[in-house]
Amino acid sequence: MGDKPIWEQIGSSFIQNYYPLFDNDRTQLGAIYIGASCLTWEGQQFQGKAAIVEKLSSLPFQKIQHSIMAQQYQPTPDSCIISMVVGQLKADEDPIMGFHQMFLLKNINDAWVCTNDMFRLALHNSS
Repeated sequence: MGDKPIWEQIGSSFIQNYYPLFDNDRTQLGAIYIGASCLTWEGQQFQGKAAIVEKLSSLPFQKIQHSIMAQQYQPTPDSCIISMVVGQLKADEDPIMGFHQMFLLKNINDAWVCTNDMFRLALHNSS
């Protein structure tokens, strides 16, 4: 991993941490968001750590498993990192569905946090 640019290492590490937390205990995701963080989940907007964790914790499934198919990272001019993820998820007994998710990561007090998170299922008939 040392031969990859630092933004790829940080982005990859974030993704490797985020999805196991999401799959096993969504209530623990609060550690990666801050008060100013924004989440767009299937077109719905949420702002702030508490609102984001409440939304993610209240999603209507008992079990979920994500499989990451592709991930890409870019540094931004203001020293943030954009992470884009394409994958599949399986929630409860629902069919496997594709998804896209984008994160904007920012270093605050020597910790990488998610300031922006956008999630969308990859459904062909969505509006």
